Amino acid sequence: MAPDDHLDTADEKARYETHNNDVNDERYQEFVSPIVDAVTKNFTTGKSGLDYGSGIGPVISHLLKAKGYVVDQHDPIFDNNPMVFRNRYDFIVCCEVIEHFRHPAREFLKLNQLLKPNGKLICMTDLLTPDVKFPEWYYKDDPTHIFFYRKETIKFVQKAFGFSASSIDSRTVIFETE
Repeated sequence: MAPDDHLDTADEKARYETHNNDVNDERYQEFVSPIVDAVTKNFTTGKSGLDYGSGIGPVISHLLKAKGYVVDQHDPIFDNNPMVFRNRYDFIVCCEVIEHFRHPAREFLKLNQLLKPNGKLICMTDLLTPDVKFPEWYYKDDPTHIFFYRKETIKFVQKAFGFSASSIDSRTVIFETE
């Protein structure tokens, strides 16, 4: 999306406040389960993570903490905690976040630098695939979605921003560090 078409911060916040991200909502817990599952499959309890873009209701943080993980949260609008940038993490989760990046290069570089060796950046987003009819695609209709990813974009991000590997499983994208 062209920068002139980006929502201002107040309108963006108002849009996010319409989301029902209640930590006790079982449907939302199910929605974020691919990210929670990716963490539990790749990391033992006690490992440290960052819920980047945790939003108004940090459901992933809540679920992972209940399983014994140490999770910090950062959201530029709802939990702007710059102290998280002093730490390094075993994993970082971004659920429905990367499509909001106004400066993807800056964000991916920062996230890579926040990961420990053998760390993983675990993202969830809808990919723009060849079968998607863009004019009809629901994902583009959200005015806060300003950047879309294809499989080729994921490979580009991996190579351009220093990740050692990447993988895609449906809506879950994982970038790895060495």
